[in-house]
Amino acid sequence: MRILLGVSGGVAAYKAVLLLRLLREQGHAVRVVPTESALRFVGAPTFEALSGEKVSTEVFDDVPQVAHVALGQGADLVIVAPATADLLARAAAGRADDLLTSTLLTVSCPVVMAPAMHTEMWQHAATVANVATLRSRGVHVIEPASGRLTGKDTGPGRLPEPEDIARVALEVAAGAASAEARDLAGLRVVVSAGGTREPIDPVRFIGNRSSGRQGIALARAAKDRGADVTLVAANVTEPLDGLPGVVRVGSTAELRDAVRAAAAAADVVVMTAAVADFRPASAPTSKIKKVPGQGPAPIELVENPDILAELARERLRPGQLVVGFAAETGDAAGDVLHHGRAKARRKGADLLVINPVGPGLGFGTDTNEVTIVDARGETVARAEGSKREVADAVWDAVLKASPGAEPTTD
Repeated sequence: MRILLGVSGGVAAYKAVLLLRLLREQGHAVRVVPTESALRFVGAPTFEALSGEKVSTEVFDDVPQVAHVALGQGADLVIVAPATADLLARAAAGRADDLLTSTLLTVSCPVVMAPAMHTEMWQHAATVANVATLRSRGVHVIEPASGRLTGKDTGPGRLPEPEDIARVALEVAAGAASAEARDLAGLRVVVSAGGTREPIDPVRFIGNRSSGRQGIALARAAKDRGADVTLVAANVTEPLDGLPGVVRVGSTAELRDAVRAAAAAADVVVMTAAVADFRPASAPTSKIKKVPGQGPAPIELVENPDILAELARERLRPGQLVVGFAAETGDAAGDVLHHGRAKARRKGADLLVINPVGPGLGFGTDTNEVTIVDARGETVARAEGSKREVADAVWDAVLKASPGAEPTTD
């Protein structure tokens, strides 16, 4: 992907260097377009060394090439990080007084801005109005983080971490590409996401490490591609803005009820949520106290219902396609694919998405690596990359597996 990285003049400009390196490591071509003020915080040689491309601030630096037009026409994505209050104001007003603002007037690709400024500046009526104007024009303005600012100040206005900016920006770009296809238009889909929690007492629970990112990415991808989406979200950590039809749940029982209710009218059900296999047989209504010198009382566990197997067996709507996810680890009995294929044959879902999990792998990360198999355990597709890229690969497999589609081959 060809990315323009705009950098405006704020202390947080140093994070743009980390963002640049991250994007380059992911294989993207990046051209940095700083403002003159930005170069007072980070020098042009740093940006040029890491990007491998020339750095300019003025439209007069390369007049024969009409740089601001050429850059805009050739970009697949524009990220501005940090976007200061001044930059937001100039962009909202349509100013074109340097290379960055001139380029912003020529691009037709997605534009993502990551603001960074003091809390008072972020909350000022002028900035609020400028952000609203930019968003009304289709610019994706990320909410700033809260935390330590310049000096001793803290509050909203901190630039999000480079990993978060990159993830959001690439998801926006993928969403724009998917929206052009609209190949899921007319489909009603249900996606579950996150991890269930089974209460031990009012303050403790049995849970898992799922953040819900993959399920949310699946829901966003389906929405962008034209589907009518219901997302059943269990204890997710990611924002769900822009997703209609969200149903929030906590336990496996709540997830089961919500998914079954939504699935009665769905063409496709995708069970991405990490569902607890067991729950405490009972949970007291008051906190279990620790008694000095005594060990903990044993907790009796009972088995939870297998929601995926139920959906695959019952098919709550004629012709319904059921997709499951299997987060697996290898052991002495077999590797990840061995266990995943066995689960596919056992569950009976049309497709099962097998993904390895472990430290730094799967749960809580920005990337994923999956193998998609059919009900017999045969491989129909593989995908790796950002969770949005994996999500699109899953929907591609769903389309191929839908009734009337051409058969797939390994």
